[in-house]
Amino acid sequence: MKFTKILALVLSVVLGLGMFAGCGSVNYAETNTEYVIGVSGPLTGGAAMYGVAVANSAQMAVDEINAAGGLNGVMFKLVATDDMHDPTKISTNYSSMYEGGMQVSLGTVTTAPGLEFKNLSADDNVFFLTPSASGDDIPANPNGYQMCFADGNQGKVAAEYVSANFSGQTIGVFYKSDDAYSKGIYDQFKANLDASVTVIETTFTDANTTDFATQIDTLKDCGFIFMPIYYTPASLFMMQAKDIVGASTVYYGCDGFDGIDNIEGFDITTIPQEVTMLSHFNSKATEGKSKEFIDKYVAAFGAETLNQFGASAYDCIYAIYGAMKNAIDSGKQIPVTISASDLCDILKAEFNGGYALSDAVTGDGSPITWESTGYVNKGAVKYVIKEAN
Repeated sequence: MKFTKILALVLSVVLGLGMFAGCGSVNYAETNTEYVIGVSGPLTGGAAMYGVAVANSAQMAVDEINAAGGLNGVMFKLVATDDMHDPTKISTNYSSMYEGGMQVSLGTVTTAPGLEFKNLSADDNVFFLTPSASGDDIPANPNGYQMCFADGNQGKVAAEYVSANFSGQTIGVFYKSDDAYSKGIYDQFKANLDASVTVIETTFTDANTTDFATQIDTLKDCGFIFMPIYYTPASLFMMQAKDIVGASTVYYGCDGFDGIDNIEGFDITTIPQEVTMLSHFNSKATEGKSKEFIDKYVAAFGAETLNQFGASAYDCIYAIYGAMKNAIDSGKQIPVTISASDLCDILKAEFNGGYALSDAVTGDGSPITWESTGYVNKGAVKYVIKEAN
């Protein structure tokens, strides 16, 4: 009987410790010699242009900060993992980064994996500022923030543009109905669109991503086609439709269009229609902070992966660095071995307390701030990727 009681006591203690460990009580950063920033993104696969741009740009910012002395002499380290835009890879990627000492994160590059990441990071109270995972639910937990416009905001701003410029007219919409990114933007677009605008709606799913003949036939007479989708299906639509849709038609996308003019095997100059997008970064800027970033990025990595995803990641690193510096200057202690959870509490206080990033690469030049919801406040720009032939 005594043995049974002792065994039960030992088991309860072990189980109790396991429960605490699962709640983020283990400080995996206790042996860190650098502040570790993690990010998961598609470094290979169909969306690799986004992930590579984020990894390149974030590393460039880290290198600049370290060259300038780091944060009070402590250097930063970026750890980038490949998720191939596949949500099923996030659990493994997250665990490897977190148990490897990750103290703060850029979350994920795309939305679907980000929905998995947000829950895992909330369990451990890991602060993340994603450059480009734009789903409305990405910052649903208190530890999550966005540097990009949320899908709802993109849909709302796009609706405002269409309502102002196409009142009383008919427009076309082409979106991916089984994708959180695409459907999220379109739902908000439709909810905020002026009632005078008539919409001809067409969709596609994972079951058909190569043949858009039916959708093109439906939209062929539309003078304006809103496409809240990623660049790969958008480019296929444009190639298949270039001699069917009117040459004066305008294609209008959101941040998923970024990089469409650099896709291997796709010559955007053969598309007669205008291709434009709602953006927070002008990759053709000729002055200011954006121009400085463009010159540095192209010199280091070439122009093929230059896009707003990378520019946003660059701003993310400086935003995290600046918030940490502000906290230290105000008397907070941020040792190199600080736990992810403790650092998260400090960064949340900064971002919710009015912290602003000035001299940013993205936005319209005004300071960038954040709402307590995790949504970003920044100026938008309309970006013409290609003018009509």
